[in-house]
Amino acid sequence: MNNWTDILDVNDIPKLGARVVRHGSLDIAVFRTADDEIFALEDRCPHKGGPLSQGIVHGRKVACPMHNWNIELDSGCAVAPDQGCAREFPIKVEGSRVWLDLSAVERVAA
Repeated sequence: MNNWTDILDVNDIPKLGARVVRHGSLDIAVFRTADDEIFALEDRCPHKGGPLSQGIVHGRKVACPMHNWNIELDSGCAVAPDQGCAREFPIKVEGSRVWLDLSAVERVAA
């Protein structure tokens, strides 16, 4: 069952940037591409735990600020030859509002 929650306005996220949403002890990075696509990943690189929200967004990827691993925004997976995935979360945009499925977040946090 989905538990969609309104979390922020699209315009609160800079193009090619991110904002962090905290739910309990979990930080979720909400990214915006140059084409206004929105994605949500756990704010933790699968390599060494770097804050993905502080990385550089390029295309549909983000480069981790610690060791420059490229992470695909739509899947959370590292680009080869690197391996590993950041958790991705269901997100949708209605009008200018961004909605996050907190039921998926709560399953991860449990």
